[in-house]
Amino acid sequence: MKKHALLSTFGLSLMISTLTAQAAALSSEHSAFGQLPDGTAVEKYTLRNSHGVQASIITYGATLQSLLVPDKAGKVDDIVLGFDDVQGYQNNGTVYFGATIGRFGNRLAGGKFSLDGKTYQVPQNDKTNALHGGDKGFDKRLWKAEETKTADSVGVKLTYVSPDGEMGFPGRLQTEVTYSLNDKNELKIDYRATTDKPTVLNLTNHSYFNLAGVGSGDVLKQVATLHASHYTPVNDTLIPTGELPAVAGTPVDFLKPTAFGKHIKDDHQQLKYAEPKQGGFDFNWVLDSKGDVKKLAAEVSDPQSGRTLQLFTTEPGVQLYTGNFLDGSIHGKGGKVYPHWG
Repeated sequence: MKKHALLSTFGLSLMISTLTAQAAALSSEHSAFGQLPDGTAVEKYTLRNSHGVQASIITYGATLQSLLVPDKAGKVDDIVLGFDDVQGYQNNGTVYFGATIGRFGNRLAGGKFSLDGKTYQVPQNDKTNALHGGDKGFDKRLWKAEETKTADSVGVKLTYVSPDGEMGFPGRLQTEVTYSLNDKNELKIDYRATTDKPTVLNLTNHSYFNLAGVGSGDVLKQVATLHASHYTPVNDTLIPTGELPAVAGTPVDFLKPTAFGKHIKDDHQQLKYAEPKQGGFDFNWVLDSKGDVKKLAAEVSDPQSGRTLQLFTTEPGVQLYTGNFLDGSIHGKGGKVYPHWG
């Protein structure tokens, strides 16, 4: 059977600036994280570095379940939204906390795409569109995992084989997602996939970051910089229009450090499409780095905690989403409430 390597490797690297702390050397371990309704075990893999940073990944959805990071005073907080058990992820599947998204992240208009002259119809799970691979995408699959280790990092490689025709997508697809953590406070996510026939693929991670700590309130005072001179505007169903206007002079200009709350309520059609009642961000910026992983793509900082997150990626764009659909009804880790824009 001939296989086609869709991607040699692509991914992102998150660099977290914190107070330097003394801790044990790089280490990893795995433990139980509950069971699915059919009794299948879900596992958690925890990666630690010597600066007090700790990332936990679960095999359900190849999900980043927690990311513990010290603040400027040494206080450790979890900075990614999620749940304490697998039932939380299953019962709140439409928020995609920390999940690996596939086969196709974001929306397909009408749930359709054309490939080699053939039109494919996939499930429409976001009104008339397909979102994040359908109602049972990669985020709701159980992945196989194995620990990895190099001279300067610890990690876990997760693998999922999607059969030909799953959720309407052509081709048997084997996907590998590798999370690794090093002592530079870099959390790397690398993706690799192979298929036996042409298909479409758009993998990503759907973590929600709150650098002040989960459940601490909204992120409106946190400051973002996006090294992106253009963006992709969307229509009222959040499908890109095909235009690539400049960000200059608009509320989506983050070329200079700007608090999320500065323009989020501006009277601008794109912000209303993202969140009709109060405004929000939920679209793609075209990175000036053009996929050069050595160039800084984006940065977010929290003045209160002193935490800073930097993003490096091999991809040409980045999606910024401000938790517009969170409304305070979801109770996450430790019973904490996840508020709007939180």
